[in-house]
Amino acid sequence: MKIQLASSYGFCYGVKRAIEIAQHNPNSKTYGPLIHNKDEISRLKQNYNIDLATSIDELRPQETVIIRTHGITKDELQILKKQNNTIINATCPYVTKPQQIVEQMSKEGYSVVIFGDKDHPEIKGVYSYGQEKNTFIVNTPDDIDFGLLKSKVAVVSQTTRKPQDFEKIVNALTSRIKEVRVFNTICNATFENQDAAMELAQEADIMIVIGGKHSSNTKQLHSICKSYCKDSFLIENESEIVPQWFEGKSLCGISAGASTPDWIVQNVINTINQIA
Repeated sequence: MKIQLASSYGFCYGVKRAIEIAQHNPNSKTYGPLIHNKDEISRLKQNYNIDLATSIDELRPQETVIIRTHGITKDELQILKKQNNTIINATCPYVTKPQQIVEQMSKEGYSVVIFGDKDHPEIKGVYSYGQEKNTFIVNTPDDIDFGLLKSKVAVVSQTTRKPQDFEKIVNALTSRIKEVRVFNTICNATFENQDAAMELAQEADIMIVIGGKHSSNTKQLHSICKSYCKDSFLIENESEIVPQWFEGKSLCGISAGASTPDWIVQNVINTINQIA
């Protein structure tokens, strides 16, 4: 059986940057998972003594804190500053951008619509920069409550969402709202990985998507692959591989989420080579 990697996959700029920051600041704590990949976080703990604080109460005053790639809320940042923590900001620049847009548009009197998952840390952080009564999180066009919106609206997207889904939100707004300012905050790496996965999934007999089960961009990749190749499977590492998946298959395509390191991808490839 042939194994083929997608032409674009794995670590994005923001994740690479965050990993490098962590490795240059050993014996620190991250507030929340630095990235959505448990194996890589375990590696950072083992090799660099990077601890994980799951709540702000676990962070002692004055200790060094690395802010995760997905960012934190504006209030949480202020708490860390008041505690005199040494703050090392590993927030992805592509995540910082919608934070800044939401804050500025709110100040200019716009209603702000954020397209994304309200439970995702990135969106919680972005939302916190808006004025609560005029900032709204939506996941589909049906979630938009036009009765609450002003006559001018600004709209941003979670960095890892599908462009075509963001377009549906934009079209719904422009059909009803007089002034809509659209900020395309979807990351270019997301475009590239999704396009490459879609292209490969149309040829492959089986697709393996590697990444964290809580990673938004990995779940998006799996969804895209599944729509073109019914035998598409999402795994976090090689331990989840099922040999029976590959029976009768001739081409196995592999893609990986933006938080998936190359060493995990290689472990998966080695395991598949051993059983197929």
